[in-house]
Amino acid sequence: MLKLAILVWIMLGTTLAGSFLTVVVTVPSLYAQGMKLIPFAAGTGFLVAIPFAVMIAKKIYASTAPRH
Repeated sequence: MLKLAILVWIMLGTTLAGSFLTVVVTVPSLYAQGMKLIPFAAGTGFLVAIPFAVMIAKKIYASTAPRH
């Protein structure tokens, strides 16, 4: 399940990091501090994605695991 969680995290982390970066560059008050906020937004996106990736991987694993 760890391999599945990592694959989901890579996709979800990239998506969330991009979404957070889009917010930083489109909001004028945040864009003024972009050099400081862009790395923070990208890192936050990747960190926020970890619990979601684990949750999604558990659900995928549970629905595809063979039933005994």
